[in-house]
Amino acid sequence: MDISRKKRIIISCGAFAVICGSLWAGDILGAAAQERVTGASADRGMERPQVVLDPGHGGADGGCVSVNGAAEKGINLDIALTERDMLEIMGYEVTMTREDDRSIYDEGTEGLSKQKQSDMKNRLALFDSCGGIALSIHQNQFTDSRYSGAQVFYSRRNSEGGRLAEAVQRQFVSLLQPDNERETKAVDDELYLLDKTETPAVMVECGFLSNPEEAAKLEDAGYRKKVAFAIMSGVMEYRSGMAAESTEAGG
Repeated sequence: MDISRKKRIIISCGAFAVICGSLWAGDILGAAAQERVTGASADRGMERPQVVLDPGHGGADGGCVSVNGAAEKGINLDIALTERDMLEIMGYEVTMTREDDRSIYDEGTEGLSKQKQSDMKNRLALFDSCGGIALSIHQNQFTDSRYSGAQVFYSRRNSEGGRLAEAVQRQFVSLLQPDNERETKAVDDELYLLDKTETPAVMVECGFLSNPEEAAKLEDAGYRKKVAFAIMSGVMEYRSGMAAESTEAGG
């Protein structure tokens, strides 16, 4: 990470309670954000927790397209890269499934279908190699443009994934989308990565690119930083819950 980018992220995290008054407006939000950041210090005395971040799509697979023509793959990547920088500053060890605009299929694989299969298997391998948690970053789309708001998905058979999903969803509502009444959603085999991995994992649909207002927000770099911060806060809440349970179990 270059120094200037690191400084910007440090300001976003360490001084978030100060600047969010002008960025987001609202004393309650500022206090909540400050509490999330301060709580991260508990992780510093522990072994570095591991996170896999998966920016959905990439390369020839652009994902869905916003009403303004922006490809999902680029929005996913920007949020995930910012998320990585924030988590690393907070002491997390982060693995990215991709760091640029590409798919990660095996070299020499031909045909879009086989490339997609190879890409997903390689992402799954990274999920499975993680000793912590995994988050796949995506954007939603629907035929009805009225729908908006983040929603987090998890595998029905992975209870820890469910706990992580609840934490991330809560932070979206608490810090960014107070009117969002969506609930986390358990899935079966509809989502390959969530279904196949044993790692606690979630898919974060950050918003609807089919909704003009939300699409405009997600196309704004400043708003995407807020999305990354909300996701990070969910990760920290989940980790705090694990630490508290470990302490109680140890007597």
